[in-house]
Formats: sequence, structure tokens, C-alpha cells
Amino acid sequence: MNVDDTPPGVTYRERSLTIIVLDLVQSTKFVERVGAVRAARWLQRHDRLTRSLLYRFRGREIDRSDGFLFPFDHVIDGVNFALYYQAGVPARTGLKARIGVHCGEVVEVKQDELSVLVGAKAVEVEGLAKNIAARTMAAADAGQILLTSAAFAVAQATVNRETPRLTRFACVGIYKFKGVRGEHLLYSVGQTLESLQPPRANSGKAKRLAGPSKVKSRLKHKRAKELLSPVYWLTVLIALCYLLALVWPWLSREWLWTK
Repeated sequence: MNVDDTPPGVTYRERSLTIIVLDLVQSTKFVERVGAVRAARWLQRHDRLTRSLLYRFRGREIDRSDGFLFPFDHVIDGVNFALYYQAGVPARTGLKARIGVHCGEVVEVKQDELSVLVGAKAVEVEGLAKNIAARTMAAADAGQILLTSAAFAVAQATVNRETPRLTRFACVGIYKFKGVRGEHLLYSVGQTLESLQPPRANSGKAKRLAGPSKVKSRLKHKRAKELLSPVYWLTVLIALCYLLALVWPWLSREWLWTK
């Protein structure tokens, strides 16, 4: 068969999209533990909440199995979706997910009516960008969002009023993806220090080559509860006392000299 023979009704469109791959962690064990009927109800609840966020942030659902494939026209819409998902959906369903975000060139394939009638997706996405998004997801820990350098560069520059407060980005390392040439710099995005840390999980599809061992917090990013922590203020008090002990001899001499 000639691969150039396109069936009537099938169209191909090259375009730049943001691709999100979302994977429910240990979903098979969840079904095994609670049973098929109860699992189906919880998974449907999860899907309804997820699709509500998709509508809010102008995304689409292309594929669903143990994981989900969501294309977005704009990177920041996909990142905002991922942030709100991780902040709300797992807490309401008990299902944890890891998310990979990448932007790049893909081919949108619109299937013919007959193919859709027998179960094909109305629209499918093909291209290396989809594979890179999946490998990025595979590098993440449960509850984490990872971005490629391409997605990070655009997202950081286009943060908008829909982006949750205290959102931060952090570099987590250089990775080698199975089946993909070259090395890939990955970033985390989140609202807590824990969500920004380099992934602990080891994946056969994404190998970490180098990067920071820990992402540290900065004063301007600390939340109110962290700033009000007794341990935090005790540390500050000790530091001030130490500083005063260092400068006190000099202050004493200056004071006596002026007298």
C-alpha cells in the first residue's frame, strides 16, 4: 500500500502545539485493590473534574488509557491547567498523577467518519513532540509537573493572571530520553518547595545525567505559615545574636572613643 494514499475525509495539518501527557500513578493497583465497579466510578469522577479544567483552560482530550494526552494552543494554558489539576483533583479523588509538558511541531490527523464510527479518535496527534512530552512525564514523581526547556522558556515569559499565586519554576537536571536523540534540560513548576525538587524516581524511559541535588527555598518565596514558624524565627534570632556578637566589640570601641 502506498503511504501517500490518503483515504477520503482524512486530513493532515502541521502546527505548533503544547502537548501535556498526564499519567495516573499506580492506576492498575488501584483497580485491583478496590474492584472494577468502584474503580470505574472513581475514575469517572476524576475524568469529569479533569475535563472541567480542560474546558476552563481551553484544552482538548485526544487520548485516554492509563494516561491522558491533552493538546493546548498556548503553553501557559497547559501549565495553568496542570497547576490547578495538581492542586485540586488528587485531593478530591485520591488518585495521584505525574505530568509532562512540551511544545513543538506536530501533525493533527482528522479521521474520516467511518473510522470514527468504529472507534477511532476524531482527531489524533502525531510527531516527536508527543514522544518528548511522554518521556518528560516518565521522569516526574507522583504529584509533580515537569517541563522541557522549550515549554519553560515560553511559560515563564507568559505567566498571566490565571496562573496561581506563588508559582515557581526550578531546573531539575539534564536527562537522556529513550529513543530520542540528544540531551534534554527539564524544569519543575509548582507552588510548594516539595513539588519543585528533582525527581527521586528512576525511569527506564528517562535517565538523569546531571543536575542539582536539591532546590532551595528563598525568603521571597516563603509562605506565611513558613515565616511564622517558631523554628524559622528561632533561627533568625540566633543569626542576629551571632551577628551582634561579631560587631559588638567594634561598636563598643566606637562608643567609648566618641565619649
